[in-house]
Amino acid sequence: MMMSDTTPHSAQTSAAALERGRTVRDFARSELFDRTFREGMELVEETAAYLDGEGRRDSKILSRAAALAYAAESMKLTTRLMQIASWLLVQRAVREDDMTPEAACAPRYRLNARKVETEPSHAELPIALIEYVVRSEKLFDRALYLDRRMYLDGQDETPENPVLSQLGMLEAAFRE
Repeated sequence: MMMSDTTPHSAQTSAAALERGRTVRDFARSELFDRTFREGMELVEETAAYLDGEGRRDSKILSRAAALAYAAESMKLTTRLMQIASWLLVQRAVREDDMTPEAACAPRYRLNARKVETEPSHAELPIALIEYVVRSEKLFDRALYLDRRMYLDGQDETPENPVLSQLGMLEAAFRE
């Protein structure tokens, strides 16, 4: 009797995993992914060029406090862009069958919510840096939304009943 109680849950779980895999693969092969990937990689390149060129020059003329804020903001910006790029590369790996959608579901490939800041950390920061920060935040939020829709929405919709789980383990222990 216990076996029949757990089997439907297993069937639901595997059906949900198959559906999730299809969703992930469909996204990876979509025009939306193409546009998002292109935008993400272009933003990484543009930002790197700015930070290595004009941004470096801009930072040298800032006050000490503003220069420290610039360094902190550029580190956060770079980290955010690398998270976006990594996430996009995982999706591309799914697209190219280098990774299964199930493997892409692993928590280490998921994006974590970011701390939302409403103001720049210093008023003297160069406008170009602020623009890159804003663009990266918008792209990150979009990728996070897609990540949640593909990998988390509907997950564990029917949470496992802890009592039935314990009874199942007891039954299995006494069968041996």
